[in-house]
Amino acid sequence: MTAAHATDYAWFEKRYPVLGEAYCLTQVQGVGAEELLRRFDALTGREVTGLDAVLAAWETFGDGEDEEAEELFDLDEDRILVAVAELDGWALAVEPYGYLGSLYEVVPRLGEGTRLVSHFRNVNAADRFHWWEHGTCRLDFEPLFVDQRDGTDAEAPGTPELLTACGFQLDGERYELHTEAAFALAERLTDVRLSPERLETATFRLGYAPRP
Repeated sequence: MTAAHATDYAWFEKRYPVLGEAYCLTQVQGVGAEELLRRFDALTGREVTGLDAVLAAWETFGDGEDEEAEELFDLDEDRILVAVAELDGWALAVEPYGYLGSLYEVVPRLGEGTRLVSHFRNVNAADRFHWWEHGTCRLDFEPLFVDQRDGTDAEAPGTPELLTACGFQLDGERYELHTEAAFALAERLTDVRLSPERLETATFRLGYAPRP
C-alpha cells in the first residue's frame, strides 16, 4: 500500500478544472478497457491519447457535434461519455460530469468478481466513495461526511487510521481537501498513482453508456 496523502492530489482541480467541478473515476482490477466498457453497457468508440483529449471529446459530444457518436447511435438517446484506460493491471474509467460509477445499481456489475474502487463528486458538492470486493461493499461513504460510513470495513480496526492518513478529518469539524483525500485513498487501495504525466500519456478508449 502506498503512503498517498490528499496533498499529493492538490494538482487535480487546477490541472483539470472541468473534472474539478464534477467527475466520477472508477477503477476495476484485472479487466481490460473493452471489458469495463461492456460492463457499462457502453457502445465502444475510438481511442485517444491523454485526458485532455478525453475532455475535448466530451465537449464535442456535449455540443452534439461528435460524428463518431452519431454513427454509433441516435444522438437523441441519453448517453454518458465514459473513457477507459489500462494502468498497472486496473481499468480506469473517467466520466466527466458523470456518475455511473457511483450508483448502487451499477457498481456491483462493474466490479463483478473482482475489486472496485470509485469516487465521485458533482457541482453541488455531493460526493461518494465506494470500495467493493467480489460483490461485497467494504467501504461506502461521502467524503464530505467521512464520519458517516457503511460497509464491512467501515468501523474495522485500522480504517479510521487509514482515512486519517489520507487526509480526511474524522472529527467532522473541517472539510478541507476531502476530494483530494478520496484520490489518496483510491491510490492506497489500488496501488495506482495518478499524475498529469501518466494521464496525458495513457491511451483511453471512448465509450457511450446509457443513462439509467
